[in-house]
Amino acid sequence: MILIDQLFEKLKNLEPHIKVIQNYWDSANLEEVLKKLTLESEDTKFWINQQSGKILKELQKIKRTVLTYQTIIKSYQELPELIALFENDPTELTKLDIDINKLTKQTLAFKIELLLQEEYDESSCFLSINAGAGGTESQDWADMLLRMYVRFCEQNNLEVSIVEYQGGEEAGIKSATLYIKGDTAYGLLRTEHGVHRLVRISPFDANKRRHTSFAAVTVIPELPASEKIEIDPKDLRIDTYRAGGAGGQHVNKTESAVRITHIPTNIVVQCQSERSQIQNRETAMKMLMAKLKQKQIEEDKSKTAVEKKKAEWGSQIRSYILHPYKMVKDHRTDIEHFQPELVLDGDLMKFIESYLVQEGTQK
Repeated sequence: MILIDQLFEKLKNLEPHIKVIQNYWDSANLEEVLKKLTLESEDTKFWINQQSGKILKELQKIKRTVLTYQTIIKSYQELPELIALFENDPTELTKLDIDINKLTKQTLAFKIELLLQEEYDESSCFLSINAGAGGTESQDWADMLLRMYVRFCEQNNLEVSIVEYQGGEEAGIKSATLYIKGDTAYGLLRTEHGVHRLVRISPFDANKRRHTSFAAVTVIPELPASEKIEIDPKDLRIDTYRAGGAGGQHVNKTESAVRITHIPTNIVVQCQSERSQIQNRETAMKMLMAKLKQKQIEEDKSKTAVEKKKAEWGSQIRSYILHPYKMVKDHRTDIEHFQPELVLDGDLMKFIESYLVQEGTQK
């Protein structure tokens, strides 16, 4: 394939992403919102308004969004004409190839930015993994998921730390909780909330039979300081214990790990990542407040939390099949990936993006 054909092929591959952006843009009507906020900010009484700071912040954000949108669409519309203009000039076509590659990266990043519009999408989050039905098999699977999410965070510039870890009896883990810090941590990872199913030849079966394992992933946003929930200390039972599993030299030497039970709801959180009991308690309280907020939201929307679903056949959001063939399939979007080893090494953006696109276009 000659260079000019390659350039047109790249633009063709970019087209569905551009269409998603344009469809979202038309429904969001952001240019009208920009006009409205601009008029508000120019009003003589604007600074009397207690919401002026919030309005200005939103105004600046929309201005940047509108500018980025206009730049992307203009570049996309001009590129076919430029390719045709320089069809006999390899040097200019090579420059245009670089421009198209840059535009592709910018478009994909902008699409994700547009789609992350939920209330807490820009928050850090807590991601918990719990082994489901299947004993040692599922505990090993939960450990594989733990590694997958750690790798995803490392690849996408998200800070990740293990705040709770309960090892399996023979292998893997019974449960683990990650604290993931970053501007879009919750927005990206909330798409992983659900039951994950693995099909493979068991490494624990002497007869090399095929096994199906399940693990549940729960993702909740860290609440901003302004939304912290008031909790009556009388409603809490706080236990300390020696941490086990992943940790530093202090693990198992002091009772620094903290478990907090919220008695009215029976919600339990625990943290063992820090050396200090005080620090572990602070982190556990953040988790508890986030879970209580999540419970409120779910009750308001009459939704069933993932924690209440059984981690077994029929409730999974994604299947990872390693035998008799290799494939990872998301059952919500029907997106498939035929290299599960890459997915298990953190290559999740294809699934995340597809879910966000589907969610955004259904609003």
